[in-house]
Amino acid sequence: MADLRWTNRAACRTTDPDLFFPLTWDGRHQPAMRICSDCAVRPRCLEWALEAGEPDGVWGGTTPADRRRLRQPQRTKSRT
Repeated sequence: MADLRWTNRAACRTTDPDLFFPLTWDGRHQPAMRICSDCAVRPRCLEWALEAGEPDGVWGGTTPADRRRLRQPQRTKSRT
């Protein structure tokens, strides 16, 4: 099982989780992103979300769309 002790130091640990799982992404995720921006464990949170394939919510200061892009293999430009 994954070691989740880093969550004890997360800036969001006492915040309402609904803030990180908005029903629409029309800017309602911005308060969560501000909390993430100052979080000491942001890199570990993002790493966990990518490893777990977390499809929803704000994790490590990223949206689901951000994480989908990060999981895509890097495309290399061919030289012609």
